[in-house]
Amino acid sequence: MKYQYVTQGTCSRVINFDVENGIVNDVEFIGGCNGNLKGIASLVKGMKVEDVISRLEGLTCGVKGTSCPDQFSKALKETL
Repeated sequence: MKYQYVTQGTCSRVINFDVENGIVNDVEFIGGCNGNLKGIASLVKGMKVEDVISRLEGLTCGVKGTSCPDQFSKALKETL
């Protein structure tokens, strides 16, 4: 199933992603650090949603209380 999540407090504005049977199939960050976010999207592809959440949840960027990966974990939590 395809989802869209509007981020808060990060350089990326939106995260588009696809989850089927508890597995992350595709992720696209709109905005943010292009190369880093493509790397994250590639690394989480094929992973269980719960595993992605446990690895990315709580990560921060600089002095911000969140990060693009943390926002993705929040988006995934909403799908559960």
